[in-house]
Amino acid sequence: MNETLKVLETRRSCRNFKPDMIKEEELKAILRAGTYAPTGMGKQSPIIIAVTDKAFRDEIAEENRKIAGGPEGYDPFYGAPVILIVLAKKDVVTHVYDGALVLGNLMNAAESLGVASIWIHRAKEEFESDFGKNILKRLGIPDEYEGIGHCALGYAAVPAKEPVPRKDNYVYCL
Repeated sequence: MNETLKVLETRRSCRNFKPDMIKEEELKAILRAGTYAPTGMGKQSPIIIAVTDKAFRDEIAEENRKIAGGPEGYDPFYGAPVILIVLAKKDVVTHVYDGALVLGNLMNAAESLGVASIWIHRAKEEFESDFGKNILKRLGIPDEYEGIGHCALGYAAVPAKEPVPRKDNYVYCL
């Protein structure tokens, strides 16, 4: 089977990561793949914030937990050591779709390199808050971006589950 199709069929969301940091060359390759996602009219509306600093990663996890209403001590990123936050320019009509495609590229690239991933929501709420606005300010990013999602990355602590069978009515042909 073609390697790309194999990656697309075998990637699963990981909910149990090892604490080990991923290799720098893997992270760079994953980030590069994200920048090659298709975007509406080629406008490249998304940006990616790569978080590898554990203390900052833990701050983001805590903010995300609060937004989700999770219990004290819960880690919504399942222990992943790397968080990639995808945002996109609010004034681009396709910004949400553009960001979603970036997240897809990030997760599929990670899988191709043996790095596990999961998409975690609530980036929109994070970056509408003072917490998120302060992150953008700290990085010198104009406050015109909407949070699309987080891609948590790391090495899986347990093997991925087998895929569930595809539903019968997934595809319709004319």
